[in-house]
Amino acid sequence: MQTEYLVAVDEFCASHNIEISFISLLQQNGLIEITTIEQTGFIDAEQLPQVEKFIRFYYELDINIEGIETISHMLGRIRNMQAEIIMLRNRLLLFESVD
Repeated sequence: MQTEYLVAVDEFCASHNIEISFISLLQQNGLIEITTIEQTGFIDAEQLPQVEKFIRFYYELDINIEGIETISHMLGRIRNMQAEIIMLRNRLLLFESVD
């Protein structure tokens, strides 16, 4: 993994005015992955939108970690179902065009 796509946890927390322990909680609960390089934790840039969403849930909406886990799980299921609906619609259109 290239470090140009990684953001240091301490810098991210300082810029968002949040505690590092919150990021650790997210990692401990399997919501994000932290890469450690030379004793410094880094977040992959692709995870940043998700982490920022978790920050809003926790700090602005006062949702605990367990609630964030549940919301994340449910949003994942919704995304999967939406993809399945699109696939099924495409198959249906294919069969309808054959008739």
